[in-house]
Amino acid sequence: MSRVPRPLDGLIDDLYYLEGAPPYPRLTLPPPSALLIINLGAPFRIRGGADLELTEYADGCVVTMPTRAWEFGYPPQTRSVGVHFKPWGPGPFLPMPAAELCDRPATLEQVWGGPAVAELRDRLAAADGPLAMLTLLEEELVRRLRETAGLDLVSQAGSVIAATNGAVAIGDLTAAAGVSSTHLNQRFKEIIGVTPKRLARTYRFAATVLAIDPAVPIDWSEVAARAGYFDQAHFGHEFRKFTGLTPTRYVEIRRRFLREHPGHVLDSWPLPAD
Repeated sequence: MSRVPRPLDGLIDDLYYLEGAPPYPRLTLPPPSALLIINLGAPFRIRGGADLELTEYADGCVVTMPTRAWEFGYPPQTRSVGVHFKPWGPGPFLPMPAAELCDRPATLEQVWGGPAVAELRDRLAAADGPLAMLTLLEEELVRRLRETAGLDLVSQAGSVIAATNGAVAIGDLTAAAGVSSTHLNQRFKEIIGVTPKRLARTYRFAATVLAIDPAVPIDWSEVAARAGYFDQAHFGHEFRKFTGLTPTRYVEIRRRFLREHPGHVLDSWPLPAD
């Protein structure tokens, strides 16, 4: 179950409620993505960046815009409410610059404090059904929303990057906004955690990979060129970084996913981790 509350629609894609058995025990969540999870069931685990081990999260976490794939390990039964943010969405709810959390999930206690998180989780657990839970979460977000310097600038420029799948010159964004590239970079790192160039690169990669048709033979050199890479080796390195998989393994998993979920249109992640 999910919903998009109007007061926050410039910052989030949706609020969601999740309960039951996940389709796979381990899922990959590559960028562009940012989210907040309030866990109400058994702990889940995350491996992000270059981490070798999955780290356990009992109460929940906040993930800002990552630069590489994340792996989520779910218990056999999971229960949580959460937020799928736009890349600039977490910024107004954080007590620190988003760059400090780049590729490092924060616990809810780090972000909102232990007593406040415990009280919120108790209220959510006692709520009368998923709709009431999402309403409580919406009210909490609205209450915590703070004025953030540069948010309009970043959200406007970020929206153009998202709408064009990264196919926009960053110089055009700075010229349209009437600011220097240094100022735009600084604001992006404070609110999103990455530079505009990095965000655009991530959107370009995601659009390219999601457009791959696993049912037909794939010319990887053509895919690499379409994504703007000078050579296939560089593309392969970025592919593994962004997805956690080699190109060949990614296609195998896509094919398996489509066999197991016939008729599903894949327009985003997550995918099985193996």
